[in-house]
Amino acid sequence: MPQSSSRTALYAGTFDPVTNGHLDVVRQAARLADKLVCAVGVHPGKTPLFTADERLAMLEEAAGPLVRAAGCAFACITFDGLVVTAAQEAGAGLLIRGLRDATDFDYEMQMAGMNAALAADVQTVFLPASPAARPITATLVRQIAGMGGDVSAFVPAGVAARLKQRFAAKAGR
Repeated sequence: MPQSSSRTALYAGTFDPVTNGHLDVVRQAARLADKLVCAVGVHPGKTPLFTADERLAMLEEAAGPLVRAAGCAFACITFDGLVVTAAQEAGAGLLIRGLRDATDFDYEMQMAGMNAALAADVQTVFLPASPAARPITATLVRQIAGMGGDVSAFVPAGVAARLKQRFAAKAGR
């Protein structure tokens, strides 16, 4: 495994799809790290709307320019195990987690404690969501888009177009 660096950060999620909430966390994380690795979780028991490759492409398209503009190196990977293992394999000493509300905080504190017990060399960093990003979740975005609603205020333009296309294909339109 590569040696952990305190300046490499890993931000993990399903990113199904990438939302403006994710990009809010990415912007903040890029100011803290020399390198940001976005890690797309792939779990055999789940059936995401977008494939892992599609989610990686959306991250590269939407987050890549933001991270690089901040002077931070950027990479996208997939993982199918423990997030701390993915962080260690990526050489990340920081694990980035976004917080929207107190419910997120309680859950993320438990996860941070377990992750610290599993990998003491990986430090969890909590980043609070900006007020505009707090209500955004990928689940709600998928539900709104699936019902024909306009999600352009919640996702980057390229993601909105992919959602529209995906749901039109599912409806046979």
